[in-house]
Amino acid sequence: MITTVTANPSVDRTLEVRALLPGEVLRARAWSTDPGGKGVNVSRALHRNGAATTALLPLGGAPGAELAALLAEQGVPCERVEVAAPTRSNVTLTDAAGTTTKINMPGAPLTGAETRALVEAADALLAAGPRWLVAAGSLPEGAPADLYARLARAAARAGVRVAVDTSGPALRAAVEGGGLDLVTPNDAELAELAGEELATVGDAVAAARRALAPGNGAVLLTLGRHGALLVDHGASAWAGGPALAPRSSVGAGDCALAGYLAASGTPHERLAAAVAWGRAAAALPGSTVPGPGDLHPEQVRVVADPAPELLIKEL
Repeated sequence: MITTVTANPSVDRTLEVRALLPGEVLRARAWSTDPGGKGVNVSRALHRNGAATTALLPLGGAPGAELAALLAEQGVPCERVEVAAPTRSNVTLTDAAGTTTKINMPGAPLTGAETRALVEAADALLAAGPRWLVAAGSLPEGAPADLYARLARAAARAGVRVAVDTSGPALRAAVEGGGLDLVTPNDAELAELAGEELATVGDAVAAARRALAPGNGAVLLTLGRHGALLVDHGASAWAGGPALAPRSSVGAGDCALAGYLAASGTPHERLAAAVAWGRAAAALPGSTVPGPGDLHPEQVRVVADPAPELLIKEL
């Protein structure tokens, strides 16, 4: 069982257009509505590929009811914490070239009582002994910056491995709190945490190792079309595949995390699974998650300890 916690879930609405032309009237060629939020996407991808999962999330108002109904339609088990403010909706525009433009609402604010209810619900799920707890996504207004750090400490007390996928102050608080088994930023999020540009593989590995220093286990750094790096205290590895024409990048990093958690075997095998799942998601419309038939691990190449002088944009 893999439990996910998404503090700021959303209803994701995706529109596909031929070209995104500001100021013009555009007609959508296709559209979709999906449950959204990083942890929600992890649970959706896991469930579609036969892995047991439960998604914990606060839901409010008509959009919250819609999100719960969408999860039910997909068969994804969901534990909900009722909140007063309505759940947000996000809009994504994708064009024929595969360029994604995402407009995210700030999200429903959480009161102190609602935050405590979310933590208590997470504690109850941890008592059941999942293999992993995934704390993922942005934090809404009112939620403390160390919310995911608190959940990580609760997971440690329960003997449950924890992965954190967030950004900004929430990422910094979680990393500095230590005890994370896996940190999963993208290159922009790690660069913000490090306070410097990450141009080369060496830059990225050094920044990842600094994130490990407070007592964290490994960094899975997603690099979009350039693959992913896995860095621990002793080694690093890169994985990627041939050039891919993306249809939508929304949720690709979340699916990469799901692939890593679902896989077994060596760290390299888990990294290869992460890249296969992420690439599959990028080839699908909107925030559709891949199923077994969409995955092509045979296309993924893993390189141990890649040369530090390599430019990330050339991987």
